[in-house]
This record gives sequence, C-alpha cells and structure tokens, in this order.
Amino acid sequence: MTDSGPDTTPATTAPYRAGFVSFVGRPNVGKSTLTNALVGQKVAITSSKPQTTRRAIRGIVHRPHGQVIVVDTPGVHRPRTLLGERLNDLVQSTLGDVDVIGFCVPANEPIGPGDRFINDTLDQYPRAKKIAIVTKIDRSGKEKIAEQLLAVSRLREWDAIIPTSGTEGLQLEDLIDEVVSLLPESPQLYDDLAVTEETDEERIGELIREAALEGVRDELPHSLAVVIEDMVEPDGDDDPNGPLRIFANLFVERDSQKSIVIGHKGGRLKDVGTRARVEIEGLLGRHVYLNIRVKVAKEWQRDPKQLGRLGF
Repeated sequence: MTDSGPDTTPATTAPYRAGFVSFVGRPNVGKSTLTNALVGQKVAITSSKPQTTRRAIRGIVHRPHGQVIVVDTPGVHRPRTLLGERLNDLVQSTLGDVDVIGFCVPANEPIGPGDRFINDTLDQYPRAKKIAIVTKIDRSGKEKIAEQLLAVSRLREWDAIIPTSGTEGLQLEDLIDEVVSLLPESPQLYDDLAVTEETDEERIGELIREAALEGVRDELPHSLAVVIEDMVEPDGDDDPNGPLRIFANLFVERDSQKSIVIGHKGGRLKDVGTRARVEIEGLLGRHVYLNIRVKVAKEWQRDPKQLGRLGF
C-alpha cells in the first residue's frame, strides 16, 4: 500500500450571509440596549421609560462570515393615540420584510398576556426565521434563567433560543453567530465602516429626547418630540474653530408639560441641554453649542397634521 501523502484538499469555507433581523417584544424589554451592544455603539436611545423607540432604526453588525442589519422597532403595545397606532403599523411593516425575528423576553419578568399576544402575531410573518432571546440575564440567577428558557420554549418551535445581556455583553457572539446562520447567502449589503442608516441630525434629535426623558414624570415621555431646526457651521473667516451651532425645538402637548420640562428657573432644561451636549459631542467628535426651545403642540399625538410635521 502506498502513502498518498498529506490531504491537500482545501477546507470548505462557509458562505457569506447578510440580511435583516428585528427584535420585538413588549416595551422596555431591552431591545435598544441589545441593538447598541451588538453594533458596538449607541445607535438607538435607551431609557427606563417604556416606548422610547419611535422609528425603525437600522444598526449594522460586521463579522468576517456575515453582516447583520438590526432593525430596532418600537415596543408592541395597545395603542391609545394615533401615534401609538402608527408605531404599531411601523412594527408590522418592518416584520414583513426581515429575515429573522428575535422575540425578546426579560429573564427577570414572568411571561404575561402581552408576551403571548406578540408571540401569536409572529404567525403573520411565515417568511422570517424566529428565535427567542431571553434578555437581562445579568439580573437573574441561573435557576430563574433556566425557568424562563423553559417557559419560552413552550410558546412555539423556535429556530434557536439564546439567553443574553446587552448591558453586560453576555453571549452576544453566540447570538450573532446564530442569527448569521439563519440569514440568506448574500454579498455584503453595507460598506465596512457603516454602523447605522440614521443621519447625524436624526441621532442628535434622539439624544436630546433621551436626555429629556430622564427626570420627568412618568406620564410625560410619550408627549415629547424633538425637531432639529438648524445646524450652523462656524464662520470660516471669523471663527474657523468655533462650535457647531445646533438649534432644536422640544415639543410637548400642554403648557403644564412645558413647565415641567423647563423646571424651576430653567434648571431642568439646562440639565437636559448639558447631558445632551455631552452625548452629541461624543457622537460628532467636536464642540457644539446647543440651543433647545420648548414649544407646545397641543395634542400632537392625536393630530395627523402635527404628527406629519414632527416626522411621524
């Protein structure tokens, strides 16, 4: 018998995959935190207040074997306003287009009617692969996490079930690998440096709203909207190294809400501006001057014309 020598057959290379995944779940289950953790930077604002996300925000995750475009959507909820109806419509239209749907359930909360309702609606999207993501595992012990994984497994046949923590970065690579394996074979969809489809202006407006969401009473968050009126570069001759001047309008629905946002002697609004400016300067990598004016747009969440003007 002759020695045929070493095997020189080239190793098979896994095909490159790219596509879209959307995370769904009740408000405040950690979808935006997970999106930011996967992308590696803040592309979606986060808050302890529910229903913070109002747009389908695309964040791009790059890996050698694939590209995952994460579409962060508003939390599914029972709408009480025209804005709420439009946010739910946005979720539905988004889910009809994605390749993978990640159903998010926090490890530290029992599965409730809202979770079951969302799970049932997933049947409307037969095209998408479906995975369950148990979020916030840093807030629960192993026994509780195991119980939640079992409870989630009983909801339906999932393509995968993954426990994660966006805050602590736990098992994110496992999640990415699982999602990539479920995506179609495809060339790269975005260039190597892309992290989001959001424009700087959109991200600045969201950072201002994020700063305003903290420290206000619970009934106020849904009434806040931000519009960037102007962004003025410094004069090249008089002040070439001056700040970028940003002028923003922060809209509320009632005069009483305006007083809450402004605060005693303008203290709360000043704090909002300071916190937002730090985030904006971090995003842009340059000094900015930020001017925020609080304006009243009465019942804008229920007014189709005003919703249109505010970008909804």
